[in-house]
Amino acid sequence: MIFDILERNLRRELNGAKEPPGQCDGIDGLEHLDRVITIDQEQLGRMPRSNAATYADVFTPIREVFAALPESRLRGLSARHFSFNVPGGRCERCEGAGVLSVKMHFLPEVEVRCPACHGRRFQRETLAVQYRGADISQVLQMTVAEALVLFAEVPAIQTRLQVLDAVGLGYLPLGQPATTLSGGEAQRVKLAKELGRRGGGRTLYLLDEPTTGLHVADTARLLDVLQRLVSAGNSVVVVEHNLELIKTADWVIDLGPEGGMAGGRLVAQGTPETVADVAGSYTGGYLKALIAG
Repeated sequence: MIFDILERNLRRELNGAKEPPGQCDGIDGLEHLDRVITIDQEQLGRMPRSNAATYADVFTPIREVFAALPESRLRGLSARHFSFNVPGGRCERCEGAGVLSVKMHFLPEVEVRCPACHGRRFQRETLAVQYRGADISQVLQMTVAEALVLFAEVPAIQTRLQVLDAVGLGYLPLGQPATTLSGGEAQRVKLAKELGRRGGGRTLYLLDEPTTGLHVADTARLLDVLQRLVSAGNSVVVVEHNLELIKTADWVIDLGPEGGMAGGRLVAQGTPETVADVAGSYTGGYLKALIAG
């Protein structure tokens, strides 16, 4: 309903998209929206070179910081030399991957650590440049929380890292390949990227189970982030089963009462307190106990 009907109809009305939407009688309130952004659990990319730092636009300012160091100027190194995606400062034996693929007869390929750079992805000259005791390879191995401490005096990096930390990704290594992120992690990286952009409100955000895999404490932090979006004049529609998120929503739509052919009907809608008082709502029953507690 959210992605095949609501999203596709909005994209057709707002962006002139050609993809046929699901049928509905109509959508009220379009005049309050300028754009729609879907943040799903699809992978960030199919290439292992993409990671949280590159996708969230934090790796570029990090490279610029390294390029501005006196040691870099002395060695003639620019920001491109601190990228593992282009020739220059990367290890050419593994082309910046840090690993080599070895073909096995009758078996899938296996990856071994590059014998030239020992998995560090860069040439010795590049690794000789350090910012506060850390080279570019060590920075990529740092978690978001650790990098926040290292780059505490660089606003351009701090702002982006703080958003990643705010959505519960403080534990995530900056250089972790995007292909190894879970669906929930990928969704939160996308959310962090959107939060890092300057928006003027009037945007509808569609999220699919953003609390997947989150600890209760991280769920609370995610709720703060979603509230920031709403406070900025945006709207957020979340497909969710986490009661901690449901109880804080402005409006709850409970579909059911069961799944498949036994579901799909509107069981209840309204504030969490209103839904909690609906006798036929399973969600309401659990909400009532949670709100009472």
